[in-house]
Order: sequence, then C-alpha cells, then structure tokens
Amino acid sequence: MSKHEDIISHISALEVGTKISVRSIATELGVSDGTAYRAIKDAENIGIVSTIPRVGTVRIEKVEKKSIESLSYAEVVNIIEGTLLGGKNGIYKKLNKFAIGAMQVNEAKRYMIPGCLVIVGNREDIQKVALENECAVLITGGFECSDRIKKLGDDKCLPIISTSYDSFTVATMINRAISESLIKKDIILVEDIMEVNPKYLKANDSIDELKKLIEETTHQRYPVVDDDMNVVGIVTIKDLPREEGDEIHINRIMSKEPITVTEKTTVAYAAHVMGWEGIELCPVVDGKKLIGVVGREDVIKALQYVSRQPQVGETIEDLILKNFEYRVEEDIVRFSGKIIPEMLDQLGTASWSSLNMLLSTAGILTLRQKNGINISVDSIVTYFMKPVQMDSIIEIVTRVIDMGRSFCKVDIEMYKKKELIAKVMLSAKILR
Repeated sequence: MSKHEDIISHISALEVGTKISVRSIATELGVSDGTAYRAIKDAENIGIVSTIPRVGTVRIEKVEKKSIESLSYAEVVNIIEGTLLGGKNGIYKKLNKFAIGAMQVNEAKRYMIPGCLVIVGNREDIQKVALENECAVLITGGFECSDRIKKLGDDKCLPIISTSYDSFTVATMINRAISESLIKKDIILVEDIMEVNPKYLKANDSIDELKKLIEETTHQRYPVVDDDMNVVGIVTIKDLPREEGDEIHINRIMSKEPITVTEKTTVAYAAHVMGWEGIELCPVVDGKKLIGVVGREDVIKALQYVSRQPQVGETIEDLILKNFEYRVEEDIVRFSGKIIPEMLDQLGTASWSSLNMLLSTAGILTLRQKNGINISVDSIVTYFMKPVQMDSIIEIVTRVIDMGRSFCKVDIEMYKKKELIAKVMLSAKILR
C-alpha cells in the first residue's frame, strides 16, 4: 500500500468530527506536507472530510448519495458566510425548513419543529426555546450569544451560527440555494439508473460460458473484464460464431475498446452517445473497473420520467417559455409570445443567445410532440435577419420537413408582424 493510500486509510479510521490538518497528518504518519495535503484533498473529493470556513478541515461521515432536496447546516454556513459559535458536532445534520423568529416566544414555539433552523437576532429567549425544541439557531446582524446558549447548543449537538446579514437577506439566500438544489434534482445521473450487480464475462472465458449466461439471464449483451475487473470489451449474441467450437475464448470474438461512462455522467449525455454510436449497453466504470451497466431502454425510460415531472425550480428556459403559448395547425406548430427584460443584451434588444435558445427549444418541442419520440440534437444552423426590441410580440413557426428512422429535421422561422426575424434548420437523432 502506498503512502497516499495509508493516509486515506488513516483518515477513514478517524472518529467523525475529528479535526484534521496537513501538519498533524504529516507528523503523525511521517510523510511530507505535500503528500499529506494531496491525500487530504483526495479524502475531501471522496466525501470523508470537509473544509468549513472558520472551523477547519474535519472528518465527516460519508454520504453515499447526497439528498439535494435539503441543505446541511455546514452548507448554510458557507452560503451566508457565517461563523459557527457552538454545536459543531451537529454541523452535518440536515435542516427540514427554516423560520424567522420575529415574534413573542409563545407564538414562535408553534413554528419550531425538530430539524428546523430558527433565524433570529439578539433574542436569547428565542434562542433558548429553539434549542430546547431541537432547532438550530441562526443569529443575524453579527450578534454573538451567551456562554449558556453555546453550552446548550454543544450539549444538544445543534449548530449556533452567526452572520452579519439581516434576517430577510439570509432567508432569501437560503431559499435561493434550496431552489438551485431542486433544479439540480431534474438532472438524472447514470448512478440513478444503472444496474449495480451486472452479469459479466472474463476475457479468457469460453463461448460455452457465454451461451450458458445467455440462457440463464436472457440478456444479449455483456461487458468483458480482465482479472482486475477492468473493462476490456463487449460481447453480444451476434458475436457468436456459427461454425467454430465452444472452446474459443471470448477475447477472440468480443468488441474491443468499448465506449464506457462513469456513474456521474448525465443520462442526457449517455443517451446522446448511445444513440449516436448505435450501442444498446454501456458499461459504467470507476477509472477502468466495472461497477455497473446501463442499457438504452433504461436511459429512455429515465428521460421520459423526467419529461413528466413538474418543474421544481425555475430555470432560465422556464422564465422565457412561460410567456409563450403554442397551437398545432395540420403540419405546422405556431408559438407566440413576448420578449421579456430577462432576454435583453446590453444594447436593449433581445440577445442572440436567448433567441437561439427559444428557436431551438421550439424545434425540439415540435419533434417531441410528434409521436412522442425521444431525440438528441445533432446539429443546428441559425440565421438572424433583424434585431428584436423588448415587449415585441413574436411568432415562431415550426415544420417537420423530414422524419426518417434514425434522423429527423425541422425548419423553424421567427416573425414579428409577419416580418422574418430569424430562420433555423435543426437536425436531431431519434432515440428508440
């Protein structure tokens, strides 16, 4: 085991909450400061340590899959540029909601539930009641708290945080962070849909082993690995030779140098790669080691699932598209709406980037509503003729001009009072 791995192993064995520094690790394990620093950074990347401003680097419990529907108190400290006054052992607990304690104590109690973050000023009575009701405390205005409150926070493992911002600003900052996290929820990763215990073959297995596996699982494609579990190929039922014997090794018939993805690859990217390359099974790797597989059917189901979910946060596209409506007329689709201030550039006219997004989205929606197909954009060519001012009412007309088995094309035109503003030709790959 290398020195680097020794340090990672040592950090993993530390108790959660232990403070870590480069100097202490270097001294204790007899390594250089540079080696200790790199190992601590790697430990942070794999999620077993974290660095908090004004607190330092501490050992944390690794969360295999982070919930992005809520924030931890450590994240709140970073968001509001706060200082931790007490209760550091509870810094990685999740907050369920937050409440502003700008009321009398008896009324405030009704809003205090375990896991709540109470935002309050220099009101020691509210601070005390919040901690007694299993709520963390966020003190605004840069105020400190008494030693009694700090001790209560330490005893209950509930963070007491101080920030120089006012209550309204703090609430806005936290709310924005939660909204951004919820938007990220729509981004499905390969790790969300992959099969974690895949069937596989070794490179030196015989064709007879492949036939047995096909009969056992009824699958048609399998990753091929070496003795170290590194992916070296893909073998399918189509690769089976018709005449030669069953003693032939898999490495003679497999497809070498297969396309792979990692667990953090987005499903949208996986869909594009699998559609473009015409592959139906993609190994999921950590480095080169096999950790799972994802199939084309899994990818398409995930994309369909996302398309049916309500928006949990407002993106730039949502902000622009909510001002547009559309109607279908025989072979064409008409979108109509108004140019809003968020679409403007520094000159006061609609920016080309926002218009391009609007045009391409109209084309994609047109293709997707036609027979409910799933597509991946292949190419797009845009021509702009005239600038568009704020509050202008525009109309976008889309027409599917080619629908093949694998590719489709759509013609898109933008008008302002029947005057042509822009024209687009969009080509897309059909995912089946």
